[in-house]
Amino acid sequence: MEGIVNFFWATWEQRTDYGAFHLISLGIMVALIVLVCLTCRKSRLSDKAFRIISIVVGVLLILFEAYKQIVFAYDPATGKWDYPWHAFPFQFCSTPMYIILLAGIAKPGKFQEWCCDFLGTFGLLAGLLVMAMPGDVFHTTSVGVSIQTMFHHGMMVVIGIFVWVSGRAKPKFSSAFKALAVFAVCVAIAFALNEIVVATGANQGEYFNCFYISRHFNSTLPVFKDIQPQVPYVAFVLIYFAGFAIGAMIMTLIAMAIAWLCRKIANRGVDDDTHVNGTRIKY
Repeated sequence: MEGIVNFFWATWEQRTDYGAFHLISLGIMVALIVLVCLTCRKSRLSDKAFRIISIVVGVLLILFEAYKQIVFAYDPATGKWDYPWHAFPFQFCSTPMYIILLAGIAKPGKFQEWCCDFLGTFGLLAGLLVMAMPGDVFHTTSVGVSIQTMFHHGMMVVIGIFVWVSGRAKPKFSSAFKALAVFAVCVAIAFALNEIVVATGANQGEYFNCFYISRHFNSTLPVFKDIQPQVPYVAFVLIYFAGFAIGAMIMTLIAMAIAWLCRKIANRGVDDDTHVNGTRIKY
């Protein structure tokens, strides 16, 4: 038992942005992205393979999240449980692990398509922001939780690119609007949870702020934490929503630009094929 506790509750010095651990995590993420791109480029991914991969990744992310919740809630030194409501697993960055699982469970169709559009825009955006600027995610000294947070956010980026290169998210403007609808549903759920938990007193006054948009607690997100105290609550939520919507649109535009560039390169290769005296020559 002691060995299990030592393994799962092992600690180290708090990690830092762009330290060795962060750089190694970035390297693994990039390697996975390259693997995904090469695999999808070599052959078209079947619907069955996509669903299996999505379910496996979703389950892994949820299992890692469950581990984090246990580590935060249980103190092996005292043997007591004390749930930290600030760690409740429904934040912006939590949603991809649920959405990718739903995308895997769902059959090919509009629902799966909308899920993939969300993962390729909002999910990719959030993953990139955290992997580029970890900040608060390195606040823990837990070895396991540090690994979990890099795995989770790194996979958000990998998944985001995966849905684009596998053709499940389409590089067109409509994808951004479909993703926006999914985001709106997630924000609505977060708003409801913020109100219900505080109204029932379940959090016993502890910080509880799904998506960091609660009217009861100030946001801790960079930029937004400074905006919230300065404007009416409705204006703050609209600014929050618009800010991430713009970010998702940027992700879509980048995907569209890359798709256009790939088509140009492919067409150029075709144009370079010429016939000389009836003989086809490829340059």
